[in-house]
Amino acid sequence: MAEKFTVPDGWVVQAYQYALDPTPAQSPVLESHAGGARFAYNTMLAAVTANLSQRDAERSYGIATEDLTPRMSWSFQSLRNDFNHRKHQVAVREDGTPWWGENSKEVYANACQNLAAGLKNWDDSRTGRRQGPRVGFPSFKSKRSTKKFAFTTGTIRVEADRHHVTLPRVGTVRVHESTRKLARRLEHATARVLKATVRFARGRWLVSFTCVVQRAPQRPAHVKRVASVVGVDVGVNDLVVAATPEGREVLRVRASREFAHASAKLRALARKAARQHGRWDTATKTRREPSAGWLRTQQAIAKQHVRVGNLRRDRLHKLTTELAQSFEVIGTETLAVKNMMAAGGTGKKGLNRSIADAGLGELSRQLDYKTRWYKSVRVQADRWYPSSKTCSGCGCVKTKLSLAERLYVCDNNDCGLQIDRDLNAAINLARMARAEHSACFDTGGADRKTTAPAAPVAAKPESSNGSASPQGEAA
Repeated sequence: MAEKFTVPDGWVVQAYQYALDPTPAQSPVLESHAGGARFAYNTMLAAVTANLSQRDAERSYGIATEDLTPRMSWSFQSLRNDFNHRKHQVAVREDGTPWWGENSKEVYANACQNLAAGLKNWDDSRTGRRQGPRVGFPSFKSKRSTKKFAFTTGTIRVEADRHHVTLPRVGTVRVHESTRKLARRLEHATARVLKATVRFARGRWLVSFTCVVQRAPQRPAHVKRVASVVGVDVGVNDLVVAATPEGREVLRVRASREFAHASAKLRALARKAARQHGRWDTATKTRREPSAGWLRTQQAIAKQHVRVGNLRRDRLHKLTTELAQSFEVIGTETLAVKNMMAAGGTGKKGLNRSIADAGLGELSRQLDYKTRWYKSVRVQADRWYPSSKTCSGCGCVKTKLSLAERLYVCDNNDCGLQIDRDLNAAINLARMARAEHSACFDTGGADRKTTAPAAPVAAKPESSNGSASPQGEAA
């Protein structure tokens, strides 16, 4: 059995993504590879499902466990070998000619590997060996699923002209952006390509090179530290508010609301599509051939969603890079974004849409790895830490604080502090980060995700309606 690949010290796993510009002859090749990967995945999933159904049927007849049909192995190698035996009978056209040889064998192998991982996650989840939310049984991929395939061996190369990449069986394909950053690392032997993943997303074909890159954690020389320790409070009105433990606000970024700004145009396009001849006939409740005008409208809708995604992604990357480079220690909350958007029903859909539009989960993910890249430290507060409810002046903790209260007013008559709610939370997070980082430094280092110290005045953390909430606070 081959040893599992481990990332060497001083190296990180990083992906470089480029938009492909295939020729009219190369586009069908990409489509064929994506279809082949989907076919291999569905073929082996059907075999696994049939095997499980057969065992369940035999068990219902009272057959002993040792006499049941042998269980099909779910390992990657077993699924791959089984598909290689089946492809001669299943991967053929109506006239009997085989088509599986037209695509790279890697797409079939990676499809089997993805299925093996999905089955393992499902089995570990139902038996309690996997933490987190329950993982369901893998489902079949339809033609509307994301077109995606991958290569791990073969000719995977970035060409010297910086504008072409070479993939197995596909050949040399032009890319829209310059590949110089990755090409230079490959030329200097500071990067090695592990995998190339091709998928159709945002209206175009994209290739992502998963590489192991030699990267020493350091801050760029031209970037100066703004502050040593800050607390960062995130929300849907002000996306980021950063402050020092002394109470000085050093950064405030308003939420851009890319989807909200595009909503008017999206609604207009949706109304236009409803008046056109679409794929679904509401009168007969049957599918039909859509009109050319309806297809053009759908392309315009997709283009708007692509633009929103690109703007949000660009905004988050710039912001997280600035935070990781400008501050040495960053204190943040631990937000369960999925839980925050799960409850509330139709009365909360506006807030849920704003949370999704802000991209809080992606911001946290990017900040986590960029702090390691730029030699910063991220200290996460415990999910129950009441950063918004704690007074930064005296430490008194409110029992209730609704989202509508944007000005924090301390209930302690001896204090009476009045301060912006988000700034107050950022100050508390900065002080928590300073205390935790000092404690980790004194003890020789510890896990970056820490439990925040208790507030000066102890109180049970509560949500805005007075009930306990493990979702964290996003003001």
